[in-house]
Amino acid sequence: MKKSFLCLLIISIITACSVPQKTNNNIVDSIRFFSDQSFWNQPIAKDVKIDERSDYWINLLERDPSGENFGLNVDAYTIPIYEVDSTIKRITIKQITSLLNEKGEVDCEFGHSIKFDELKFPMPDHVIPSPGADQHLAVFDRKSNLIWDMFLVKKDKDGAWESATGMVYPLDGTGVFNKDEFNVQVGTSIHGHGPGVAAGMPIVAGVIRYDEIKQGKINHKLSGALRYTAYQEFVFPAVWTDGNFEGGIPEGAVIQLDPELDLSAFDLTTEEKIVAKAMQEYGIVIVDFSEGSTIRAEYLDKSRGLSWNGKLRGWKDPGGIKTIPVSNYRVLEVGETFKGGDKEKKFFTEKLYFIE
Repeated sequence: MKKSFLCLLIISIITACSVPQKTNNNIVDSIRFFSDQSFWNQPIAKDVKIDERSDYWINLLERDPSGENFGLNVDAYTIPIYEVDSTIKRITIKQITSLLNEKGEVDCEFGHSIKFDELKFPMPDHVIPSPGADQHLAVFDRKSNLIWDMFLVKKDKDGAWESATGMVYPLDGTGVFNKDEFNVQVGTSIHGHGPGVAAGMPIVAGVIRYDEIKQGKINHKLSGALRYTAYQEFVFPAVWTDGNFEGGIPEGAVIQLDPELDLSAFDLTTEEKIVAKAMQEYGIVIVDFSEGSTIRAEYLDKSRGLSWNGKLRGWKDPGGIKTIPVSNYRVLEVGETFKGGDKEKKFFTEKLYFIE
């Protein structure tokens, strides 16, 4: 299993293609997060430019110590997404304020956005944050036109829900946050201002969802994470970074699977071919640092009676997306690069952190 650490470093709303219909499994048909004009919903142009550093960057990915190509996170370190409505009780989510390292020192500070705390969180019964240290969770309400998302979600010793971050935003909006609203300073994390991924993006953006696979088409960019993310450099639509590799791939960059690649040459299920086709038509947006090259699929907890089994294979299973060599990918021209991010570089030799 490949992990995305979001400031720990060891340790997607709505424009519908048709009228959305809710199923009995809390999965919504025919729905796409964010507006038609959103960056996330734009296919890659046929005449797109490839970045002049693409070959170098792809070579970095080929050198990844994990020895893996791009693969899917389906069981952990991904995003559970639930639909809610006005019948769901809204609750106050307690704030986890900081992360401590093994010496008991504050390593990272967290925060909820003001609007997140004002509106409170519509918490369904029986929700399960994503397994793995990141513990993401997101819900959306079509009638109120809002998405809520959180990172490091858990219950405290008294059974009250708490989280490290919290954001709320329009589900028919741009899907891109405004950096100026956060007042984040170099040497600190964007997590202190509400966003739940290190690049400062909505956590639901780019997630592979069950309804899309069921319908046979993904019509948006995917979200991914890499080991070799650039240190203190990021590009639109990222507003920050936790990258730790000098000269690496900036968070916010788009990586495309060769659109001319014959997918029938690889060990892919019908559902995995849908994912691969999206990587060719829309690409993968790098949103975080991780210990391998990952793409996020929606987490399907058992309460909904759904599973990726036989459809999408993760890191524990042979075959699948990870059989496509990294050499078949390319990095699109990144455009203007911005400075910012964590002050110190992190390494996988660090031990696990714990939450105060």
